[in-house]
Amino acid sequence: MIFGFTEAQISWFGLTFGVGAFMLYMVFIIAQLAWESKAGKLGTFVLFLALGFGMTGFIAKQVITWILAK
Repeated sequence: MIFGFTEAQISWFGLTFGVGAFMLYMVFIIAQLAWESKAGKLGTFVLFLALGFGMTGFIAKQVITWILAK
């Protein structure tokens, strides 16, 4: 136990909130990249589609796990 939490609780918190915060930061980075490159609407969409595609897998895994847990 660390600070009264088990290893499983710390891992769940880090995976859920830590990775979620990192994903929000990645969205900021993609938006900043689109803004600085003056990508336009289509270019911004393509950037978010290509660079943000990996995040959809993580989100889908969380949603599927939540649905199956019911």
